[in-house]
Amino acid sequence: MDIAATITGVFGDSATVMLALLVFLATATLTFGFMAAVRVRGAVKRRTAVLASEDMVYHGDSDGLRNSSLKAVSRILDYTTKHYSAGDNKDMKVLRRRLVQAGIYDPRAVAYFFLARTACAIGFGVGVFFLLPMITSKGGAMFWLFVMVGGIAGYVAPSLYIDKVIGVKRDEHRAGFPDFMDLLVVCADSGLSMEAALERVGRELGDSYPSLCSNIHLANLEIRAGRTLPEALEHLADRLSLDEARSFATLIQQSLELGSSITEALRVYSDDMRHKRLSRAEEKAYSLPARLAVPMMVCIFPVLFVVILLPVFVRLYVGAY
Repeated sequence: MDIAATITGVFGDSATVMLALLVFLATATLTFGFMAAVRVRGAVKRRTAVLASEDMVYHGDSDGLRNSSLKAVSRILDYTTKHYSAGDNKDMKVLRRRLVQAGIYDPRAVAYFFLARTACAIGFGVGVFFLLPMITSKGGAMFWLFVMVGGIAGYVAPSLYIDKVIGVKRDEHRAGFPDFMDLLVVCADSGLSMEAALERVGRELGDSYPSLCSNIHLANLEIRAGRTLPEALEHLADRLSLDEARSFATLIQQSLELGSSITEALRVYSDDMRHKRLSRAEEKAYSLPARLAVPMMVCIFPVLFVVILLPVFVRLYVGAY
């Protein structure tokens, strides 16, 4: 009774007390409900993030089988690249050297080459296996012999392609090397250093000889990275696969070691390159009659024989009747 009287004295009457209690309960309910909603929303977000990550692992781009396949291919590429190529150009493997000479500088090019060789061998063999029955109905040992020949052809095809590319680039380098030497002489006469002359000549030859320009640019990058000029020119000669480039690297190295004038050495060597180009042109001109002998015998002489002997044959044929 004393407590009720006290509350009644404070709040006035029982209606006021009930109203205050209802307001308090409503406020407390709303507050706790808001806090519970926030907590539940945070838990839902965390669970959604976990499910999304699991979905990406098992159903997305990183699918279990696909991810393991990509990892296996990557390991194969890394192993093949490490086994068949070397970081130091002096110990470069033969295949890696050929790919560099062909203008392929990707570190994984060796691995891709072996994958392409395997794919071509299998593809050519399977192609012969399915196409040969459409052409001929013969089977047995000859059929499998043709399938083996197709596989061997697919295995050799990438090497033949690389050799073809190397030959085309070597011809371009050989044709542009005398111009390269002439421009070096002009730059040396104007007072430029060898490094500056190489950079300038590389920019000038970009339109006419793009492969030679890219190799000169690589030599400039090697010099900027800290290699000496003779080493950079030696690597340039290895990439160009030219005897003239190797002689040029040796010439520059000897000139630097002996202290002789590089400009005079370049001028003499440039004249030698110009004479070699003229000699190659004369050699091609002198070999032209021998090369034309077979086409003339196959294409021209039969026509001449027909023109000369046909009237005689006609007269003999008409005179017989």
